[in-house]
Amino acid sequence: MPSEFELIARHFSRASPGARLGVGDDAALCTVSTGMELAVSTDMLLAGRHFLPDAEPEALGHKTLAVNLSDLAAMGARPRWALLAIALPQADEDWLAAFSLGFYALAGRYGVDLIGGDTTRGPLTLCVTILGEVEAGQALTRAGSRPGDDVWVSGRLGGAALGLAHLQGRVKLDPRLAAECRLRLDRPEPRVALGRALRGVASAAIDLSDGLLADLGHILERSGVGAELEFARLPAEPALAAGVPEDLARHCLLAGGDDYELIFTAPPAQEGAIAALAQRLGLPLTRIGRIVEGQALTVRDAQGRPLAIPAHGFDHFADQNDNRPWPISRHGP
Repeated sequence: MPSEFELIARHFSRASPGARLGVGDDAALCTVSTGMELAVSTDMLLAGRHFLPDAEPEALGHKTLAVNLSDLAAMGARPRWALLAIALPQADEDWLAAFSLGFYALAGRYGVDLIGGDTTRGPLTLCVTILGEVEAGQALTRAGSRPGDDVWVSGRLGGAALGLAHLQGRVKLDPRLAAECRLRLDRPEPRVALGRALRGVASAAIDLSDGLLADLGHILERSGVGAELEFARLPAEPALAAGVPEDLARHCLLAGGDDYELIFTAPPAQEGAIAALAQRLGLPLTRIGRIVEGQALTVRDAQGRPLAIPAHGFDHFADQNDNRPWPISRHGP
């Protein structure tokens, strides 16, 4: 059986040209570019909690990095370096080869160097610390929304949660739709280019990992404001209209997780700039509501009436008795 250091050498030791010193020493050495601030985030994924234990390892390698890149996207940061810590039940060379293939393929797309980490034996656990750079004073945060701002979201919502519901047997999709939703669930696309372009346009931003209402709620809390959303404006994944029960479709849209789109707010004067940005990136950007005074978050139907809304999203500890195979959550408290 290969040793810990042999596993690292075989699967996680590649050149890291963006760092002064990468894998192989007690610590990596990195130099932050002049005029930039360092953006740092950590996410942990546990088998049976965040992904199925038999998840395809190449896709899991992609997702492990993607969820961290999404955090940097929400800050408007450029990804630079990553550290990876893995706990493995056993040293499975084939599994590690496929996992590292997915991880490095996405890292290569975004110019991310893997510069260190750790391996140990234990229940399958994946933890990435991601580091990026953003121009000093230009980072997007959750604390900039003001009453009168519009609320926007990128892409389509609910596909990942619907894919999870299909896997859990809560709904049965035809093979084509199931494959599309599984793709959204297993291989999310971090919106790094969008986040970079929103600097100077958006007043606040967050990535959508725990569900629309939960993640928008973080912006509202940090900004000290409320919001009103128009349910009919939500850009739903088309599969949600394919005979999915109404209550499940509403849950996927409002409280489902793992979409990894960006939710952001912006003054109405930025609508033209946002439309141009959507065209340039080839990415739908949809205005779904507005920021208001107070602290309430209201979702209205087509007639303007408040909707009864599902739980805002997953909480690891409040929902500790939830027996779903893998509730989805990324953000800390």
